[in-house]
Amino acid sequence: MKNILLPTDFSINSWNAIKYAIHLFKNETCNFYLLYVHKLSNTIVVNHSYAYANDTVLDDVHAKPATIKLHNILKQITKHFPINSNHKFYTLYDNNFFIESIRKHVKEKKIDIIVIGTKGASALKKIIVGSNTSDVITKVKCTTIAVPENTKYAKPKEIAFPTDFSLNYDMRMLQPLSDILDKHNPALNILNVSKSKTDLNAEQKQNTELLDDYFSYVNHSFHYVTNSNIENAIQCFIENRHIDMICMMAKNLNYFQQILFHNKVKEINYHTEIPFLILHEKN
Repeated sequence: MKNILLPTDFSINSWNAIKYAIHLFKNETCNFYLLYVHKLSNTIVVNHSYAYANDTVLDDVHAKPATIKLHNILKQITKHFPINSNHKFYTLYDNNFFIESIRKHVKEKKIDIIVIGTKGASALKKIIVGSNTSDVITKVKCTTIAVPENTKYAKPKEIAFPTDFSLNYDMRMLQPLSDILDKHNPALNILNVSKSKTDLNAEQKQNTELLDDYFSYVNHSFHYVTNSNIENAIQCFIENRHIDMICMMAKNLNYFQQILFHNKVKEINYHTEIPFLILHEKN
């Protein structure tokens, strides 16, 4: 069973992330925790079955508006998705600092994956250099799926996994990616990008072999892209391969800053359309 945390601020992009999570894990047994964090005290938990939402509204004057909105999200879920006996939904309201609340619930609810929405044309840049999503990825040790506001769910058929082949992490961190590969059977594109042609060193070659062995049970391939214009190279690769998801290691964010950022955001659209799976070691 997976425990999935769905932070929400009741925005359109957070609703889009909720829908994406329900679609992605529709064939798995899951506990979904819808979390709204407001300012700074005790957490109020309301348990709902999928088919029958509890109408109890707590009397706390600060919690009441939020619990009503969380209840409305459950109604929207019931309206847009068929009843799934494998899915259970819980609402969480918290007065706390955002990251402290996320950390607390990741630990208490034994969260496996956080699914959170991102907004704006420079969504990936915000993931790494600012915003709540940035803080979740860099300060919370939990695998996260960041869903840009323009993402439309499609069963993953092609996943890109950019890497510099410096595997300074436990290979078990790849398990969430392996789970998606098992459930959806997409092709995995292991991608190395550089601005100039350079040969892999001995360590990188060894790590390439490790990845090849680790993913031997799935359809996977290695791609080496050399282009002085890294952004256009990535864009072309994603378009040509019809990439549905990009997987990244949280420990390699410096590498991704180099290969995935750009100044001409209007010319690059994968930041606003492709979900990012960020693999993170847990505490």
